[in-house]
Amino acid sequence: MNNNDILRSIRYTLDLDDSKMMAIFRSVDYHVTREQVCNWLKKDNDPDRLKCIDGELANFLNGLINEKRGKKEGPPAEAENRINNNVILRKLKIAFDLTSEAMLKIIESGGLRMSQHELSALFRRSDHKHYRPCKDQVLRNFLRGLRIQHRQEGTDLP
Repeated sequence: MNNNDILRSIRYTLDLDDSKMMAIFRSVDYHVTREQVCNWLKKDNDPDRLKCIDGELANFLNGLINEKRGKKEGPPAEAENRINNNVILRKLKIAFDLTSEAMLKIIESGGLRMSQHELSALFRRSDHKHYRPCKDQVLRNFLRGLRIQHRQEGTDLP
């Protein structure tokens, strides 16, 4: 999955408008314009679409953690310049304060079955012998399950 798809998915899941997206970035002292946000969210074939780079998505996810869990004392967390699906999944787990069991249910509701052992391998250090890279399919199904869970809780679904 590319960063723009992830940003678009989270925005839809949480029903965030441009102002709220900008506020999430600002919570980690990363300032973006409405035009940047709009251009990140455009479809892949739009000529005005801007590519959301790793550092920008990392800042957004750190801001989402602040938004959902509360801002910690002191300076904001330093955003990574390079992120992968494992880092994205970990940040989303923290932001939504999810247990492993809750994550497994969300992934399953998105259409994929995983065991506890498979999930825990995604959160290990990359040099650990049981580490496993998070494939796009896992992240996609997690985001789909998260969207199902959050959109059903709101009033947007019939």
